[in-house]
Amino acid sequence: MAELHRPDAEALAYDEAFERDGTIRPLYQAIVERFSGMDAAELRRRERIIEEEFRRQGITFTVYGDSKGTERTWPMDLFPRLIAAAEWQEIEKGLAQRVTALNRFLADVYTGEGAAMADGIVPAWLVRSSAGFERNAFGISVPHDAHCVIAGIDLVRDVEGQYRVLEDNLRNPSGISYVIENRAAMTKAFPRLWENHTVEPVGQYGRMLRTALESVAPTGAGDKPLIVILTPGIYNSAYFEHAFLAREMGVELVEGPDLVVDEHVVYLRTIEGLVPVDVIYRRIDDDFLDPVAFRPDSTLGVPGLLGAIRAGTVTVCNAVGNGVADDKAIHPYVTDLIRYYLGEEPILPNVETYVMWEPDQRAAAFERLDELVIKPVGESGGDGIIIGRNATDSELADAQAEIERDPRNWVVQKVVELSTLATMCDDELESRHLDLRPFVITGERTRVFPGGLTRVAMRKGSLIVNSSQGGGSKDTWVLAPGAVANASLPQEPGA
Repeated sequence: MAELHRPDAEALAYDEAFERDGTIRPLYQAIVERFSGMDAAELRRRERIIEEEFRRQGITFTVYGDSKGTERTWPMDLFPRLIAAAEWQEIEKGLAQRVTALNRFLADVYTGEGAAMADGIVPAWLVRSSAGFERNAFGISVPHDAHCVIAGIDLVRDVEGQYRVLEDNLRNPSGISYVIENRAAMTKAFPRLWENHTVEPVGQYGRMLRTALESVAPTGAGDKPLIVILTPGIYNSAYFEHAFLAREMGVELVEGPDLVVDEHVVYLRTIEGLVPVDVIYRRIDDDFLDPVAFRPDSTLGVPGLLGAIRAGTVTVCNAVGNGVADDKAIHPYVTDLIRYYLGEEPILPNVETYVMWEPDQRAAAFERLDELVIKPVGESGGDGIIIGRNATDSELADAQAEIERDPRNWVVQKVVELSTLATMCDDELESRHLDLRPFVITGERTRVFPGGLTRVAMRKGSLIVNSSQGGGSKDTWVLAPGAVANASLPQEPGA
């Protein structure tokens, strides 16, 4: 049998499957029994099924600057993550609340009166100095004020089991394709693992997203607006996802040269001539969208696109300028923005964060820098993060000097001992840290996709879950309301 290690009773992290005393949580009883009943060779066989399926379909991601090669098969762990229906309902409400407030904030910044800044909820200078703040977005209204049609909100679970928001991703959040493909692969490798579990499906994402994109089409687009996905091309790290979503939604996947603007209307070049485009789901950054308005050296975008957006003949999702709201420096203020715009208490709290431009908070952080996490506000994918307890005195001194030189560029957060879950490591199941990125879709209304991308740190003790840093993923099961997992199931070869 494959050995399943229960987490150490002295471990700080909350374990998803086991209580502190080592007993199995009822939610995971059946899954733990199934995995405990399979030997290492059987688990390895199922791992190969998944890896071969991913390789056959070209389900990969790209790691730049790696001597071992950039293209990797998407890493997926066999042991699934389960979320009870009642627990998910609370997460769902918290995510919808948060994204609603963030959309209100973006509308306030770009088409409103800047009320949140005027009233001191978030400093105006902080907004204006953000790398994601885009003056070109001023005055551009968005249907339903859905500046952020697709949001990916990164959640972590603290030692008490409380979900907290680590980061907001409101520009081009990636990962949803892996959520869907993980489920398909899991179903193939474990055709009977689902018995006595009623799990919410994930195959409906394409329909959900297409419905939202259709709802934000410009007035006059008609009942069947033409939607395209704008990709930078095959060398982009998320190209697999771009192509996947185009297939799922039944829309064209295009690159910049496939589109042309004439008289402030965007057209798709086809063999039958030019066809007007109503909605562009763009997967390229603001700076590359339009060489006329942004970077003149960009060959990825469409000349004149900003003018078409301003004219209201095309909707681009997510909207230009969203980066101001997912700036890590804005993150500490989001709970106050929820109270300000919605008059509600935040359902999902933030991870405790020190803002370095406030002298008192900076001094307090410096007193315990070796206990905290240091983050540059403009990086992603785990780049530039320093975990104080793992850093040398020299590294901490250098970080402190960098913060003092440019405090606007840094935040410092309390370390969250990310929750853990059994993960296949060599021939054993050992606890590894993980997070969760659910996806929120906004059109006429805001909807939360069930589950999300669970990322897992494959290295023992590591808190870095990003795939580019050696992390993997898990299939995430949201159990349907009323679903109860049987605590004792037969140990069958087809489990």
